[in-house]
Amino acid sequence: MKRLLYILLDGVGDRPNPQLNYTTPLEAALTPNLDALARQGVKGLVYPVGKGVSPESDIAVFSMLGYDVYTEYPGRGVIEAVGLDLEFKSGDLAVRANFATVDEAGRIIDRRVGRDLSDEEAKMLAQALNEQVKLKGASFRFVHSIGHRAVLVIRAEGESLSGMISNTDPAYERVGRLGVAKEGKISPYIQNAEPLEDSRDAKLAADLINEFNKQALKVLKEHTINQERIKRGQMPGNAVLFRDAGNELPAIKPIYERFGLRFAALTDMPVEKGVAKITGMHSFEAGGVRDYAAKARKALELLSRYSGVYVHLKGPDEPGHDGDPWAKKKVLEEIDQLFFSRLILNIDLDQVVVVISADHATPCTLRAHSSDPVPLLITGGKAGKDGLCRFTERDCAKGSLGNILGRDVLGMASSFLP
Repeated sequence: MKRLLYILLDGVGDRPNPQLNYTTPLEAALTPNLDALARQGVKGLVYPVGKGVSPESDIAVFSMLGYDVYTEYPGRGVIEAVGLDLEFKSGDLAVRANFATVDEAGRIIDRRVGRDLSDEEAKMLAQALNEQVKLKGASFRFVHSIGHRAVLVIRAEGESLSGMISNTDPAYERVGRLGVAKEGKISPYIQNAEPLEDSRDAKLAADLINEFNKQALKVLKEHTINQERIKRGQMPGNAVLFRDAGNELPAIKPIYERFGLRFAALTDMPVEKGVAKITGMHSFEAGGVRDYAAKARKALELLSRYSGVYVHLKGPDEPGHDGDPWAKKKVLEEIDQLFFSRLILNIDLDQVVVVISADHATPCTLRAHSSDPVPLLITGGKAGKDGLCRFTERDCAKGSLGNILGRDVLGMASSFLP
């Protein structure tokens, strides 16, 4: 059976960092197993969505799986609602949400509540919003997922809602249907949602989001969870940021019909699970987000049952957002030691094509996603070798594959199957 293992290292791309003697975390990390794979394959650089685009993970993954995000992408809110198995139908509004921290003047202090909002705390805050926020002419569900993350689904009585509204999260903007990370100066205040098309559906959707935000600020400010967090010296989750609304369930060709490979997906986050469901992959879990040994074992097991296995490893992205190149270097070394070491020992590259890349770059110097191209390695099968020794931004820029678009990666990799 022809088999393909597709691994995306979330946010792994970076820029030379002064804290690492002007090397990137990939260049500074000790990654003997990943480099051993690199010596056996061909390399290049990938623009996950397109040149000049700083994509969010869901858009980038959609593209890296071979889909046209400009015509087939349903919106982050819809993907996460699907990933959480929420009741959603076309005409409803689904929006990705973050609990955040604002000061008395409404200035955003932290978009993720210091990254230490527990699931139990977040669920209690979500419950308060569901019980105390009232929207005239509409019902809603606000559902916590993991950490500071949540999803809001709104259904208007007798009317459809449009996903063509702007974000209230100032760190991301809408470009058509796409959510794109802003580069450069970002407003420190929550934005009003605005209709992006001249329609009643869009105006109503924006009004409902703004009304929800207005009430949520009051509910969250007074909540005992946040009062207790302040007493402990922690940031309160006293605001909600919304982005990437959608209102339609997508009808797209399953990945099997595109590439002739029956895929399993190894995922952790609701957004990854949603992408898997929408593209027709069977979704599995293994350990926690950073249990790389468990993920390696599960990936190898799935590779014996499926012709394609997609693995999304979240680890490198978070230290990129935190601006911590040393932590990113450490995560990469953990992945190499616990994940890639097991792959090398248990995969026959004559029979399996291995693809390693990223969904986007998250440079530590930016603390945000960027439009930089990301490294790509394809090894095994009929891929051949290009004589370069490491999986780094610099080596991949010299690779024989050149610069390609994310939507072309899986098709190219499939052509190397034995």
